[in-house]
Amino acid sequence: MNIGNEIKKLALDNGVTLTYLAKCIEKEKGKAYSVQNLSAKLKKGTANFNELSIILKELGYQIKFEKK
Repeated sequence: MNIGNEIKKLALDNGVTLTYLAKCIEKEKGKAYSVQNLSAKLKKGTANFNELSIILKELGYQIKFEKK
């Protein structure tokens, strides 16, 4: 499973663009964050936990850890 593909699918299912998500990350982090940067990180699978948390929050999801 590639997290980048899953995020892109969730965004598409929710009618949200990567441009919008990049702007949300930029707002939360308080520094420039481009859609190209987001796209590259999703493609490479290098988005960090904070970025993924912001994205999922905007899509109406949360990260949850469950012990097996």
